[in-house]
Amino acid sequence: MKVNKNFAELSESYLFSTVAKKQRAYQAAHPDKEVIRLSIGDVTKPLAPAVIEAMHKAVDEMASAETFKGYPPEYGYDFILDAILLNDYKSRGIDIERDEIFLSDGAKSDCGNIGDILSPENRVAICDPVYPVYLDTNVMNGVKDIIYLPCTAENDFVPSLPVQVPDVIYLCFPNNPTGMCASREQLAQWVNFALENHCLILFDSAYEAFITDDTPKSIYEIEGAESCAIEFRSFSKTAGFTGVRCGYTVVPKALKFDGMSLNAMWARRQATKFNGVSYITQKAAQAVYSEEGKAQNEETLAYYRRNASLILSGLTDSGFRCFGGVNSPYVWLEVPRGMSSWEFFDDLLERCQVVCTPGSGFGKNGEGYVRLTAFNTYERTIEAVNRIKAAFGK
Repeated sequence: MKVNKNFAELSESYLFSTVAKKQRAYQAAHPDKEVIRLSIGDVTKPLAPAVIEAMHKAVDEMASAETFKGYPPEYGYDFILDAILLNDYKSRGIDIERDEIFLSDGAKSDCGNIGDILSPENRVAICDPVYPVYLDTNVMNGVKDIIYLPCTAENDFVPSLPVQVPDVIYLCFPNNPTGMCASREQLAQWVNFALENHCLILFDSAYEAFITDDTPKSIYEIEGAESCAIEFRSFSKTAGFTGVRCGYTVVPKALKFDGMSLNAMWARRQATKFNGVSYITQKAAQAVYSEEGKAQNEETLAYYRRNASLILSGLTDSGFRCFGGVNSPYVWLEVPRGMSSWEFFDDLLERCQVVCTPGSGFGKNGEGYVRLTAFNTYERTIEAVNRIKAAFGK
């Protein structure tokens, strides 16, 4: 029996597992200290009342033989697919069809699983720094030809078009970890590049709900993108579903590569490997699009946006160079000169009892930065910023 030796090429542990381990060790050694997490992107606000009500009703339905639901459709019930179609696409003038939307248990899963329909012989372009799942799952799948697209302060953390033409391009905006957004013009450059070179864009739009201006929320707002891009969406940050688990992927039928339809391939993959999202979860997701759900979730999003603004302004005023924090729940902070990302992580934990995520864990160009998230409570975010100001302020 042989194993997938590509796993030997991965780092020993997942970035966020290492951060959590260090936090637990510190708390065990200092039980009297209150630690504030501005690290992992998990939410703290409860689900919207409209969502909870829908879940309760769905649970009651599961208790009756007349309304009980067994296996759900592999790609999602029509009621949630229609809600997604109308609210996320048709309302923005985007012509997507119902059978191009595939409901799932989250964008993270789909970002990794999409490799099932792609060849490991592809040349894959990944931003640096980057959300670890893109890189790690390609390594797991045996992809050897990986191009790193530098995202630095010099290019405002938006990658330039590569000299080497890749087959697959991963883009994430608003970006995790830098919190930066790509403009309509910048996204159009990537779409045109992909169309001219017959590349596939994998566009992670998990944080689109944080956008409040005319920055594109979907890659399909760019002309021609339906012929070169797959889009991943998530309810995790849009509606606090990190523990409920629901997202979706859009695979347009116009995507034809190597004589095959990616839409048909993804449909076949999902039908084979995935039994669908639970009925209770799908009813919860449908409630996100109700008038009450929209209003309630917007209050929560505004709460997190205020946290991001607080972190950005507070730490900038303290002399730190910061990026992101606008149209995004993430602030990308440049660490003090002479320190590495992990050294600053340790220093911040020791001096302020605040947990961040070291930028080096996101790639070579993440060294010298840390990521801070806006998902803690407003009160604890204020306390964290005040602690950092007291320790590192001008």
